Amino acid sequence: MRDVLLGLCLAGAFGVVPAVAAPRPPLLLGTAWYPEQWPEARWPKDLALMQAAHIDVVRVGEFAWSTLEPRQGVYHFGWLERAIAEAARHHIYVVIGTPTAAPPAWLTSRYPQTLRVHADGRRAQHGNRQQFSFSSPLYRKFCREIAARLARHFGHNPDVIGWQIDNEIGPPSFGAQTRRQFHAWLRRKYHTIAALNRHWATRYWSQTYDHFRQVPMRAENENPGLLLDFRRFVTATWASYVQNQVQAIRRYASPRQFITTNTTHWGDQFNEYVVNHVLTLASWDDYVPNGRYRWLDNAVEDDLVRGYKRRDFWVMETQPAFVDWGRINAALPPYAMRELAWQDVGHGANAVLYWQWRSALNGQEQYNGTLVGPGGEPVPAYRVVKKIAAQFALAGPALADTAPRSRVALLQSYSSRWAIGFQRQTILFHVVREFTAFYKPLERFAQAVDVISPHAPLGRYRLVVAPALNVLSRAEARHLAAYVRAGGHLILGPRSGMKNSYDALWTERQPGPLVPLLGGHVGQYYSLLKSVPLAGKLGSGHAAVWAETLVASAPNTHVLLRYGKGNGWLEGKPAIMTRHVGKGTITYIGAWLDPALMQTVLEKLARAAGVHPLISGVARNVEVCQRIGAGKRVWVLINHGRRPHTVHLPSPASPVLTGGRARRTVALAPHEVSVLWAPRA
Repeated sequence: MRDVLLGLCLAGAFGVVPAVAAPRPPLLLGTAWYPEQWPEARWPKDLALMQAAHIDVVRVGEFAWSTLEPRQGVYHFGWLERAIAEAARHHIYVVIGTPTAAPPAWLTSRYPQTLRVHADGRRAQHGNRQQFSFSSPLYRKFCREIAARLARHFGHNPDVIGWQIDNEIGPPSFGAQTRRQFHAWLRRKYHTIAALNRHWATRYWSQTYDHFRQVPMRAENENPGLLLDFRRFVTATWASYVQNQVQAIRRYASPRQFITTNTTHWGDQFNEYVVNHVLTLASWDDYVPNGRYRWLDNAVEDDLVRGYKRRDFWVMETQPAFVDWGRINAALPPYAMRELAWQDVGHGANAVLYWQWRSALNGQEQYNGTLVGPGGEPVPAYRVVKKIAAQFALAGPALADTAPRSRVALLQSYSSRWAIGFQRQTILFHVVREFTAFYKPLERFAQAVDVISPHAPLGRYRLVVAPALNVLSRAEARHLAAYVRAGGHLILGPRSGMKNSYDALWTERQPGPLVPLLGGHVGQYYSLLKSVPLAGKLGSGHAAVWAETLVASAPNTHVLLRYGKGNGWLEGKPAIMTRHVGKGTITYIGAWLDPALMQTVLEKLARAAGVHPLISGVARNVEVCQRIGAGKRVWVLINHGRRPHTVHLPSPASPVLTGGRARRTVALAPHEVSVLWAPRA
């Protein structure tokens, strides 16, 4: 076991005296290891292979409930204790996953009321995972007990650095128990059924309710107010589910051990900002199932996850070449695996873990990519990861105590995503695609973008952009207005400010309570069958999918772009307008612009707001990432293209991966990564 600052003293089967491990590497590379699936005699060889590949950390235990508690109240932790000790002998730290994503058969057969109920009323069966009901008090009791037992046993083990709650939570349950809790949640929110009826406008289609018990519980094809509140209820239920285990762990575990839960691609079954509030750090599972790595699409998700807590994060799972659950599970090329890992780090990840270490001999994910095959011998991805890990070890000290920092923020609202998803008006209006349509030009230009909640502090940003902020409360409007008046520059995208917090239409039209600030409003909105031309001070191009006509009502509200000929409703009408208010500006973009025009428009508006690239003159396929902290600036430069490019730094910086003297010019070969650091005044 690695040296510790304080000696570790065992004090019975379920308790230890606190000890502090030696400092761990600031940048970690790891994998998911399932020692319970393999003979114990095999563990040293597996861990020796990990050590040879410079692997620093393993995640264990998250699906091992039937091994940890083979019978109710009978706990077998010895094997996990030995696995952690063996990992420590190979200088590998451990993150323990609570095993609650996959309950054992004794639990679900003896207590079938803990099983999830599908929307159609069918009860889930044992044999997969996530078959539990997130609202079951009895299931939560079992979860709390196993989490507490694990924390009492391993909560002060110096080689255990953190905990992962469950695994990729998400599916709700629709049983009677959940319905009762939903009705109780509605009662707490609205107090009276009359208030609910008023906010949901239930006179429509005679939906008026006499008491809360009459309110249906559905996830689609319902009153928009009901659907929005159901998602909020699901969020509150998942948050309390996670908190239940957090409290159990925190009661016994050392504060130095972090607690997280891993989330999925653009998941919207609940509000991630709320669920992550009780966690130490955010983490996500970064997969490219079709093997087509598009760096800007992946960058926005890194920034999204960093915004959950507005700080560094972990990538808890990523793929060694390929997965087995997509439509066509093509492998990432070796260079893409490297680019993906370094992109995660450049955007704020302090750890990247591969799923999984070794091919399971059976089970639903037999074909998933691994680092070693079923016989235990390395597969090609092992060699790629070994090189990445060696680079991580070199770069870790430079990246320690640094994080991305941006002067541009995009506001990401779960309520708005849900509301548009309920009523898309056109199948072509996909809210994530619309969001990334704004993100990509800003990331290319500014080279650093934060993705945050509409409730987050805004004072540090020169430019704040809200693509499709469909649901806008009065409190959020006041927050944005204060930002503008204090000198901020706000851009609203199409469909913004259409609904209030109950998913009801604002009578002021769009953008609702921001109409006075804008000095104008949306006259009408249209789904488009074909593109329409636009032109004006910001350039020319086309709009597709969605278009809104704008109406100015203040003398200092200026039109920047108008629709051209080709659509009688739109012809000659304003498409973009702006207004100076206080020390700042508010701009409304009322159309889904073509990519070239969007790039031109956002670049001009960003420059007007005082935003400039971190490094000028960078080629289109070169990604610039900057991390700042501890008196230093670190550049992570990634050439995602097939041609070499030269990057001219604003000031000299020293190469980290290759060594050498400080330089201002960096030559990047195709698909090459360069990490450089410099003192920061």
